[in-house]
Amino acid sequence: MLTLTIAQRRELKSQAHALNPVVMIGKSGLSATVIEELERGLTSHELIKVKVQVDDRTARNALFEEICEKLSAAPVQHIGKTFVIYRPKPEEAGKKTERSAQKKKREPFRTKRSYQN
Repeated sequence: MLTLTIAQRRELKSQAHALNPVVMIGKSGLSATVIEELERGLTSHELIKVKVQVDDRTARNALFEEICEKLSAAPVQHIGKTFVIYRPKPEEAGKKTERSAQKKKREPFRTKRSYQN
């Protein structure tokens, strides 16, 4: 299970505010198809909301932890019957570091007078 800093969690919470739930888990609980759907959602979106129809609070907490452990994801937020889960894309993590290393400093604009010299 991933761990996030407070600043990362705060940023992810603000991003997740506008999201709609991608997966809804019924009263039957966590099944193989639900896990596959969660896996598919995390692979394509990184940050997803999950709606749970279980009424028992302790069962929801256990379900939230179980989902994060099975998917090796980070728990971001748990409010009522809504979970927010984050897992970075493995190929994106490598690309971001390469992009920042390759990013060049932009050259200043040339003025009209600089062409006259």
